[in-house]
Amino acid sequence: MTLLSFSVSDSFVFAKASGNLTNIVERINNPINSFAWGWPTVGLIALTGIVLMFGLGFMPIRRIPYGFISMIRSSSLRSVDDEGEITPFQALMTSLSATIGTGNIAGVAAAIAVGGPGAIFWMWLIALFGIATKYAEGVLAVHFREIDSLGNHVGGPMYYIKNGLGEKWAWLGGVFALFGMLAGFGIGNGVQCFEVSSALAMAGIPRLLTGIVLGALVFIVIIGGIKRIAKAASSIVPSMALLYIAACLLILANNLSSIPDAFSTIFSNAFTGKAALGGSLTQVILMGFKRGIFSNEAGLGSAPIAHASAKTSDPVKQGTIAMLGTFIDTIIICTLTALVIITTGAYLSGESGANLSIEAFNMGLPGTGWIVLVGLVVFAFTTVLGWSFYGERCTEYLFGVNAILPFRFAWVSVAVIGSVAGNRGVVWAVADTLNGLMAIPNLIALLLLSGTVFKLSKSYSFKN
Repeated sequence: MTLLSFSVSDSFVFAKASGNLTNIVERINNPINSFAWGWPTVGLIALTGIVLMFGLGFMPIRRIPYGFISMIRSSSLRSVDDEGEITPFQALMTSLSATIGTGNIAGVAAAIAVGGPGAIFWMWLIALFGIATKYAEGVLAVHFREIDSLGNHVGGPMYYIKNGLGEKWAWLGGVFALFGMLAGFGIGNGVQCFEVSSALAMAGIPRLLTGIVLGALVFIVIIGGIKRIAKAASSIVPSMALLYIAACLLILANNLSSIPDAFSTIFSNAFTGKAALGGSLTQVILMGFKRGIFSNEAGLGSAPIAHASAKTSDPVKQGTIAMLGTFIDTIIICTLTALVIITTGAYLSGESGANLSIEAFNMGLPGTGWIVLVGLVVFAFTTVLGWSFYGERCTEYLFGVNAILPFRFAWVSVAVIGSVAGNRGVVWAVADTLNGLMAIPNLIALLLLSGTVFKLSKSYSFKN
């Protein structure tokens, strides 16, 4: 009786302590998150894109065809003489592996559910300027990259901050690396694995089994470093993305007459607040901006880490390939998701997130909701792979190459633990905040180094 009383009492105390800890974390995190993903940071991301786009004379928009031609040609190369570990195409696929996912499926649905169809207009707008941001990130990543003691090309915001702005700014690169490393374990790993195990649990597959299998698959890929990650990404991402796009197009073909009305609804609701929860135009704009940024990560500083490993000596050409990530991710895939949700009328169903996307697919073409489910699982897995590389490079910047192997083991462990014991609550919120805080050092660097981007671009001859 004494032992039983002690056990019950002990459990109560533990639960109460856990609840108190959660409340404390939320109280600390919530105001920081309001800054990290409120108007201050979102406004800075928008400002950076505008400055870069106008400074480049809208060149990134005009050079999208050039970027696609360069990407296609790089994908067919069997050997490249330029220094680097992966082809430019593989660098793009690695960055897309970390961006195409829940943002394109659940994120778009959430934007429409909270901000109404008009939020999509603002998602497009931030993405258009984000093309210039992603271009600048790709240019600077290659221009200021280094070779580490293992002979690998390393780059990204921490390196173009240190090498572009000088050693006195190295601390700012360290801030980016710290936030990037910590955020990766949450948003790029634990939460993603939890979403996969949750989806498969609905089919009766135990979470622990999912975690063990995921951990094994992740280990097999990331232990081979960037070359194996890039190879996996360049195999999985294009095929899954094409399947998803084909399904969207098939549904839209069945609802062809509704497409003009869908665009009309998007544009008409973009400047009113009536379609948003709370009826605020500010809510419509902020939701569109936030979901657009979440979707393509332009300005967050993650993608240039992958592009720094590309086999190229041409920063501008790699920049034009890098910017395709924003175009493909948001302008193409997110738009198709939005049109499916709106043309089918699913956005009026009261559903939100991934459930809304599944509902829209089933309404548009009965039985196709499984494609959304499979897409979520596959894209979540590739996100874990892509972010493992980002986290590894951030860890290396902070602690040196000896920290790489311990990081990989820790990453695999979190994949297993996240599958079993993850949650969508405070862990996601804290990682979300860190993800937003990554952007600030990167955006400061992009603005301060914009002259370098303009100079390199102005003197460049765009010939394939």
